[in-house]
Amino acid sequence: MDALAECSSEGATARERLIEELREHALVLGEVTLTSGATAQYYVDAKRAILRPPGFAALASLLAAQVFDWQGTAVGGLTMGADAVACAALAGGARVKAFFIRKEAKHHGLQRRIEGPPLTPEDRCVVVEDVVTTGGSTLTAIEALHEAGQQICGVISVLDRLAGGGVTIEREAGAPYVALTTIDDLYPDRPDRPDRTSG
Repeated sequence: MDALAECSSEGATARERLIEELREHALVLGEVTLTSGATAQYYVDAKRAILRPPGFAALASLLAAQVFDWQGTAVGGLTMGADAVACAALAGGARVKAFFIRKEAKHHGLQRRIEGPPLTPEDRCVVVEDVVTTGGSTLTAIEALHEAGQQICGVISVLDRLAGGGVTIEREAGAPYVALTTIDDLYPDRPDRPDRTSG
């Protein structure tokens, strides 16, 4: 998760810009129920930041660099959390196929679960997600790719809430996991930060 610490100065600038955009547009304070069912006192709606030009451009730059580093040939994940992220990889110049994974296969048309250009056994898939908490959506995408016989070379999230999902993701993917940003970057003084609640 520290792979981006060695970014070039251009990469560092993109990361700082992404953090600024997420902090300004994506961080919502107030009680919410998360996808996992847990209750939190804040929420990160990353799409509100990464679907704006500055956030999208910063994300595109960071993603393309990481995908290149892993020699990925396909980028995607579970719709909708992965949709904008996969498109950002293409926009950043990554020479990859983008794909989206449905929660279940369609019962009409081609009845595909993995949408986009057909993946081959040789493809090196990078799984992407906007926000990771427990990692449930990302794990669903990993499982679908494994069932389809695809190899995974890495997993990237735009933001990790640091709730333990990253460890599980890395184990199930059998590949490295990188969070481009974490909740510590956006909201270091949050009330549930472990080093604040443990005394």
